[in-house]
Parts: sequence; C-alpha cells; structure tokens
Amino acid sequence: MLDFKIAKDKCTRCGLCVADCPAHVIDTADGFPLITAEKEAGCYRCQHCFTVCPTGAVSILGLDPAESTPLAGDWRPDPARLEALIKGRRSVRRYKPENLEPELMQRLLEVAWHAPTGVNTRQVRFTVIDDRDKLAAFREELLAGIKRLVRDNALPEQLAFFADFVKLWEEQGVDVLFRGAPHLLVASVSDKAVSPLQDCVIALSYFELFAQANGVGTVWDGLAKIAIADLVPEAQATLGIPEDHTLGYCMAFGKPAVQYARTVQHRGALIHRV
Repeated sequence: MLDFKIAKDKCTRCGLCVADCPAHVIDTADGFPLITAEKEAGCYRCQHCFTVCPTGAVSILGLDPAESTPLAGDWRPDPARLEALIKGRRSVRRYKPENLEPELMQRLLEVAWHAPTGVNTRQVRFTVIDDRDKLAAFREELLAGIKRLVRDNALPEQLAFFADFVKLWEEQGVDVLFRGAPHLLVASVSDKAVSPLQDCVIALSYFELFAQANGVGTVWDGLAKIAIADLVPEAQATLGIPEDHTLGYCMAFGKPAVQYARTVQHRGALIHRV
C-alpha cells in the first residue's frame, strides 16, 4: 500500500509531483494530486513526488517530510574538493590493526545504501565483517579451501597464482586476499533483480567515496570475490549470503596506515563524441 497523502493546507497545486513522476501514476482531482487504486501497482516507490514537493505537502509510504534532510540553499559539496576526492582516491593496501567505530561503520553502510538501483528495486544486500578477528578467521577458512584445491590439483589453471597467496601467508604472514584490512564488505543481490551486478558495483562505489570522505581506506577486492564465489563457494554459507543471490563484488576497508600526498596524473580521458 502506497499510503499516498496530500496535506491540502500545504499543497500549492504547482503540479511538480505530477510532472516529475517517472511512472506517470499521479493524477489530479480538484487540482490536488492523487494516485488511483488501479495505478498504485505502477509506482516505482522512488519518492520523487515526496522529495520534489517544495512545501512538504506530499507523504508516501508513511514517510514524514519533516524527517528528511532539507536540500535548500547551497547544500552541494564544493566541486573542487569533490574533484580532489575523486582524483585523490587510492586503493589502500596498508591498514591499522584496529576496528572502525561501530557508529561510523553503520553510517557508511546506511548512506551507501542510498545508491541508485535498476528500476529502484533496492535489493542490494550488504554483508559486512565488522571485526578484525572475524575476518582473520574467515581468511583462514578461505586459505584452507584454496590449499585443498592445490593439494587435490583442482585449482583452475588460470587461477594457479592463488597457490602463491597461501604460501605467502604461511611463510611470511603476507595477506594478499584482504591486504591486512580489518573489515570486508560484500555486495550481493537477488538473481531476479533487473541489473544485479551493476547495482552491486554502484552501491560499492558510493560506499567507497563516502568512506574515503570520512578518512576510511578502501580497496576493491577482486581476489576475495574470486575466492568466495568461485574457489571456495562454501564460504558464502559462512557469510550468510542467500543461495539465490549474485555476489557482485567485495571491498576491504578500515583505518588506513598510509597517507598519500598528491593526486595521480592519468593521461587524458578516452572520449568519443557522437
């Protein structure tokens, strides 16, 4: 049930909610917006009507406009600083041996979950290892699984280099899988989602930028993704990832033990204008 309501004492009948509805399900009656019962199923639940209303007259899904963050005035981040964040973002592979504060981690996850998804399905599931000791135990499970594959000569030829990761850990204590990070974030989504892989990567991109804006280091962890999804699939059960989910990607994160002094200087963007 949409619970679409209009506070008529606040509504100016400007028509913005009608014009901005991507599903075109909002009509007008006596000049006031409404969604008829037969059109409710077509609503994307995107909340465009809720957010575009300048007077806060629209309520949907039981939401109260007064509880949203106002976007009046100059609320956008400084473009130069945002550019520096994007260009200065680094894949961090050196971390402090300590956990993030629980409040900060929860905020990072909650904000990142606002990332867009295909048809606003909002099915991305964040599986997070929030304690470095838990991640250490999970690392042992993955490495033990890889070691069994090596012993049984069952490691795929194209992934034979994973055998070196076991050796590096056992002989030198070098953690190639998670780069010594204390935390791991896995994004997965139902196989029935419209764009499962894209939704996961977009969500992790939002997480990364907000994390680095808060001084938290991140690294896109394709090696962990391969280990969990392809080499030791039973590890997905350890993480509690549903069987009907596509594992989109992984990201290790934590407090960085390195500080970069300047941005890189990549060559010009590859741009094709039509």
